[in-house]
Amino acid sequence: MVKVCGSVLALAFCLALCACNVPKESRVTMEKLDGDLMMILKGKPVLSYRYKMHFPPVGVDSIYGKSGYIHPLLSLNGDTLTRINPPDHFHHYGIWGPWTHTQIDGQRVDFWNLGEGQGTVLFKEFKDLDSEPDFASFTAIQEHIDFISEKGHRVAMNENLKVTVRDLERPDRYMVDYSSTFNTPLENGILLEAYRYGGGIGMRFTERWNRDNCKVLTSGGKDRASADGTDARWCIVSGASADGTGTEGILFMSHPENRAHPEPMRVWPLDANGGRGDMFFEFCPIRHQEWKIEPNKDYRLRYRMVVFDGELTSKEAEAYWQAFAHQPEIEILADEEGQ
Repeated sequence: MVKVCGSVLALAFCLALCACNVPKESRVTMEKLDGDLMMILKGKPVLSYRYKMHFPPVGVDSIYGKSGYIHPLLSLNGDTLTRINPPDHFHHYGIWGPWTHTQIDGQRVDFWNLGEGQGTVLFKEFKDLDSEPDFASFTAIQEHIDFISEKGHRVAMNENLKVTVRDLERPDRYMVDYSSTFNTPLENGILLEAYRYGGGIGMRFTERWNRDNCKVLTSGGKDRASADGTDARWCIVSGASADGTGTEGILFMSHPENRAHPEPMRVWPLDANGGRGDMFFEFCPIRHQEWKIEPNKDYRLRYRMVVFDGELTSKEAEAYWQAFAHQPEIEILADEEGQ
């Protein structure tokens, strides 16, 4: 028996999901290749999760080596939207979410700025891999490792990162769900200090985008020049396609159950990187207020992205967010005979 919480529309949606048990060919598949888990939509690679160590370019300190991040993320027309190891920030890795200023037993540990040598976040193992006709998902266990503890290297936080790629049955859009569930085994917990970077979901965008060809629009009506430090339900980041003839981008959505929702953002200013105006975006739940993570207690942050070619309007963005925020809860219950 299925118990559904939500509106009549939600019930109809759930019944549609359950209506057909006939096996169908999966439109989203996964493939492991050279240390990457690739998500493939209708034959097109759209997202790769790096589970083996990647090291920066030759001549750059190997301390910047890392696993456990998404790159490349591609549009359906084949353009790469993410960037890793840019010369201005070798610690930037596509889509990722390490915490920056933290305190462990009164000592600051930085899991973000790898060059400081204080900590990092690394892939440990895969927990689940799942593929259905219209989506595929994986759950990666990641460890936030403290390098400077008096007891030696230790795991400060355990994270289950679930990533799902969904077919929207459109030639110009697909959807990605990004859910992070984490806890700390440390006896005294860990304090996530208030800071403009850290946690949530962060993305360093392609080097093709700059102040002249990249724009921002938030649910609060803010643009590239005014969005930084403000709160939003959703944010559209878009820019020129690789051939210069069109537009592409990502709609980022924060779930209403997230800490500090509507969520604070970090959006690089127009004069970033010496005036070039490169693009970085992050939903940052600790931007304005610290967060104490108690020992052996689970916490969760949920995000959704719609990757699109062409244009995506504010009206469409709000509709996507409403669907994300109010999706029905489904609970499978046993009937009277235990079936």
